[in-house]
Amino acid sequence: MKVILEKRVVPVLTLESVPEALAVAEALVAGGLPVMEVTFRTKAAPDCIRAIRQSFPAVTVGAGTLLTGEQVRQAQQAGAQFGVAPGVNATVVRAAIEAGLPFYPGVMTPSDVELGLSLGCMLQKFFPADVAGGVKMLKALAGPYGHTGVKFIPLGGINAGNAAEFLALPNVAAIGGSWIAEKKLVAGKDWKAITENARAAVALAGAK
Repeated sequence: MKVILEKRVVPVLTLESVPEALAVAEALVAGGLPVMEVTFRTKAAPDCIRAIRQSFPAVTVGAGTLLTGEQVRQAQQAGAQFGVAPGVNATVVRAAIEAGLPFYPGVMTPSDVELGLSLGCMLQKFFPADVAGGVKMLKALAGPYGHTGVKFIPLGGINAGNAAEFLALPNVAAIGGSWIAEKKLVAGKDWKAITENARAAVALAGAK
């Protein structure tokens, strides 16, 4: 998790092929952002993770949308260095622990946060951030849970316009988002725009 905590921005990618994955990874690295989450929303995800790890060994690659223990194992075997889920599922978290895969589950309510803490998850994904109350909700969660040391990575509705608000919160370790390499940019092979977005995100996070 070192790179995540240093860069404080995690691009979230939904990739359709290995060539696409390598091109996006190259664009992100060129923008100074050697960390990314590849979601398990396509069949190509494991191969994409494997290819990025092989071609860009210095890049930290995680697997997102892990909904089952089997997906956790597939991600770990593909070379994923961390795992992410949209919700907090004890079975999935335990599978990640067994696999030795650093993992942060998705939470939205105080009960979710407490379940995550009971499973040893000190880094949690706050999702969907905008629908769940955004900055105000994270400030509210800091009251009863700040002393535990739990930190959040908000995702969902985060963009260049509101990222700074989230990054300024003491209980936010980093932010995640798809705006850096959104689908239309990937589909249009606009690697330059992705590099520029990555560079801007890095600068924004470094200013906080």
